[in-house]
Amino acid sequence: MMLSAFWPFYQFLWTIYFVTMFLVGFWCIFMFFGLVIPMWLTEGLKEYFGKVAPFDPEEIRSKMVYEQEGVEVIYNSPKGHGPFIHDSHGHH
Repeated sequence: MMLSAFWPFYQFLWTIYFVTMFLVGFWCIFMFFGLVIPMWLTEGLKEYFGKVAPFDPEEIRSKMVYEQEGVEVIYNSPKGHGPFIHDSHGHH
């Protein structure tokens, strides 16, 4: 059987792919012009003219365990230089 016998199915798959990518592309365009640019123009200009506090990336950074309040780190520095905690000789 020749590969060309499956052409209608491949054409169907390509059509589904094309329609999906078409919708994704339009969604990206609408989100960029409908959400991202207005957010830049409002929040960014408010920050620029001093209406809100300057953005501090430390406020949204994921804190390490030992930086969080109310958390006690019991074991923070394992010994060894490899996958084995107890020694670095490569055997158990």
